[in-house]
Amino acid sequence: MRIPPRASRALVCAVAASTALGLGACNRSSDSDSGSTGGEAAVGVALITKDSTNPFFVAMQQGGKADATKNNVKLTIASGKQEGDDQGQITAIEDAIARGDKGILITPMSTGVNAAMKKARDAGLFVIALDTPPDPADTVDITFATDNRQAGKLIGQWAAAQVAGKPATIALIDLFSDKIVSVDYNRDQGFLEGMGIDVADGKKNGDEAKTGKYTAAGGGDYTIVCNEAGNGEEAGGRSAMEKCLAKNPGINVVYTINEPTAVGANAALKAAGKTATIVSVDGGCAGVGSVKSGVIGATAQQYPLKMATLGMEAIAKIARGGEKPKPSEGLDFFDTGVALVSDKKVDGVESITADEGSKICWGK
Repeated sequence: MRIPPRASRALVCAVAASTALGLGACNRSSDSDSGSTGGEAAVGVALITKDSTNPFFVAMQQGGKADATKNNVKLTIASGKQEGDDQGQITAIEDAIARGDKGILITPMSTGVNAAMKKARDAGLFVIALDTPPDPADTVDITFATDNRQAGKLIGQWAAAQVAGKPATIALIDLFSDKIVSVDYNRDQGFLEGMGIDVADGKKNGDEAKTGKYTAAGGGDYTIVCNEAGNGEEAGGRSAMEKCLAKNPGINVVYTINEPTAVGANAALKAAGKTATIVSVDGGCAGVGSVKSGVIGATAQQYPLKMATLGMEAIAKIARGGEKPKPSEGLDFFDTGVALVSDKKVDGVESITADEGSKICWGK
């Protein structure tokens, strides 16, 4: 449904406030803005992301640096070399234990780092996952993350409205084919659920029926052409899309794990002289720009700065004897929010425009 201008502005302000970006038009202020640490000793914290090149993780690292100063935290930033580098994160976790850090903020690469996170907790560190809830959730003390299932559902509902009863020929470009990551299956399976397609195992990509009926937006026939891994990067998105087009050049709906993947998929479609509706998740400034230019039809915007801010504040507080954070009601993680960004409104699916999303996006 179309959001009235006043309500739309309120939604943008609310999201902006929750992401600690501080839009002046929203008159946001908070006690935490004072930056007071009360003269207490610095707290050692490690921020470990999946890589240091993806704009999402770059924004998270930049936000972490700013919040470290505010919370009197001695911050060490580390990451894997690229998506999938479990050992890089394991080494960074072991280094944090050896330094005597009080806590770790981590975007877990996969279940392959679970044992290292448990080792850190056993050593007395408070471990917080950001963005990617581990499986099982209690591998860490708490997770601050987007509800990735909901993010997937939003773009699935939007995509279904674009085909609206016509056959949907779908390409799914996921993160990995050889690792199990909650953000991967939650976005993929959430997208299918948003389309109104039955999923078999909700924690497994690719085991749903390849043909059938989607029920959202009036319903129609669907065909799933492919589940390809793009590794969360532009080059991977392009090569995955090329493989999908080789199987069926009639693809008209493309789900992508993130916006760099979407840009790569679009390049492959363009090179093949094809067009399709592309949906994604992230909501970085570059991705919102891709929505505005029409490369991406809709994206689900998440808020990495808020994840880093809340995580940093939580560890600093706990290290100084404060209370531990609790998950959002009904969830096993703390929900940091999501908003659908699109310039094409869909009845029954709340969204903000690309211009509105650009006011609260992150990255360049």
